[in-house]
Amino acid sequence: MSRPQTRTLIDDPLGGTVKLTVLPGGLRVLTETVPTMRSASVGVWVGVGARDEAPELAGVSHFLEHLLFKGTEKRTATQIAEAIEAVGGESNAYTARELTCFYARVLDDDLPIAIDVLGDAMCGSLVTEADVEVERDVILEEIAASQDEPSDVVHELFSQALFGTGALGRDIAGDPKTVRALTRDQIYDFYRLHYRAPNLTVCAAGGVDHAETVKLVQEAFGPLLGGTGEPCGRREDAEVLPEPRRLLVERHDTEQAHLVVGCRLFSRHDDRKDAFEVLNNILGGGMSSRLFQSVRERRGLAYTVYSFTTYFADTGMFGVYAGSNPDKVHQVRDLVLEELARVAAEGVTDEELRRGKGMARGGVVLSMEDSGSHMNGLGREELLYGEHYSIARELADIEAVTAEQVRSVAAAVLSQPMTIAAVGPFDEKDFR
Repeated sequence: MSRPQTRTLIDDPLGGTVKLTVLPGGLRVLTETVPTMRSASVGVWVGVGARDEAPELAGVSHFLEHLLFKGTEKRTATQIAEAIEAVGGESNAYTARELTCFYARVLDDDLPIAIDVLGDAMCGSLVTEADVEVERDVILEEIAASQDEPSDVVHELFSQALFGTGALGRDIAGDPKTVRALTRDQIYDFYRLHYRAPNLTVCAAGGVDHAETVKLVQEAFGPLLGGTGEPCGRREDAEVLPEPRRLLVERHDTEQAHLVVGCRLFSRHDDRKDAFEVLNNILGGGMSSRLFQSVRERRGLAYTVYSFTTYFADTGMFGVYAGSNPDKVHQVRDLVLEELARVAAEGVTDEELRRGKGMARGGVVLSMEDSGSHMNGLGREELLYGEHYSIARELADIEAVTAEQVRSVAAAVLSQPMTIAAVGPFDEKDFR
């Protein structure tokens, strides 16, 4: 068996040294060494998420997120939690549309414990019938809790309106019907199909040594190494997106109305992404943003108002959220639509551009103040982009954004017909 080759991807004085080793079978080990840090964060990134699920398996990735910390041949669920917490660490996991991540944050000296626990969970989880039934009830409660939060519901409605009832439009946790129907064998088969070496990337950042991390991963993930497996194919090409709905309203007898106005966006690979992120800051990225000033500060129509972006491999979404008195929700809607139309037609001022770029630069640098942020950056860049960027390059790309680029991308995106999702004590006819 050939010796794994290690490459240095980045040596950034503003960040750290990023190295990559690909182990037999295709498992990747990425580290970012930041000598000034005493903490270490490690994550196992799995190239599977909610949009890789067949309709009858909706929610299975999220189900596995719960189950893989429930017990292995070596450890019970309690022992898994105790192993990390006994050294003052923390562990958790999350499921997204296109990936799943399991992670831990510990002192740098305790990195071997964190990697061993995560490797054990990835390689040897039992996924017992009893655990499936317990977690099924937990997940159903989680879904129910989300349905009790109108601010969560309106975002789910917005996704459904933009992308239909397919993988991008449904709840990552699935729905009660599919969660109740999933069997232990279906979940276990999904686990064994997707949790293989070619689909896994182990990322560690902070006070870590690359060679030592590789050695620890080889020991902890030994059962998955070897062979010449290929990554599982993604389902993204199989999904044909319907035309977006223009309006989707759900009645809830709430004291506050919840509103999202927005549209589809381009993919995360589009060259206009930096310009649109600057625009997003200008529109609704903080208290100085256009929407905050227009909706809240000058008119007092909402307590919370912000804009957001989400990018996928082949599409994306842009939206503006606001929570207001139900009697004022139409005013809020109209103000948001007017502001978006104004930016699409006129672009932004030089002062707004300066402020939007400053917010973006600050976001890049301030997010790198802890090992967890570095680890998350490594994982997302590897799985979602397939390349890595130094902090210096990210800052340079932001600084290169021009007013003309922002004007152009605003005109292209914000001139689309807008989709509206709303939750409150009203019906769809009230919005027409």
